[in-house]
Amino acid sequence: MKKVEAIIKPFKLDEVKEALQEVGLQGITVTEAKGFGRQKGHTELYRGAEYVVDFLPKVKVEIVLGDEMVASAVEAIRKAAQTGRIGDGKIFVSNIEEAIRIRTGEAGTDAI
Repeated sequence: MKKVEAIIKPFKLDEVKEALQEVGLQGITVTEAKGFGRQKGHTELYRGAEYVVDFLPKVKVEIVLGDEMVASAVEAIRKAAQTGRIGDGKIFVSNIEEAIRIRTGEAGTDAI
């Protein structure tokens, strides 16, 4: 099992969700996040004063899935989230040792 985490622009969330459903994934977890990468934030003008916005709004999407689904999920996220501009985000893939469904006690891939 793998965990796929994607940090994306908030306005791309619906497209990413639809793309993941099209490849057969049912459950995702979404968290609002703030952060910056190479873009290092930006400056804004507010009431005549310029100030730096260090942390930009992002959305973190998390999915736990079987190994056979990873490539299609990553590609679906990448295509749906891409704008071609700086700040499109990142995708991280990590190993999951165990998953347990609390309601039934199912374990492993049956739990996801």
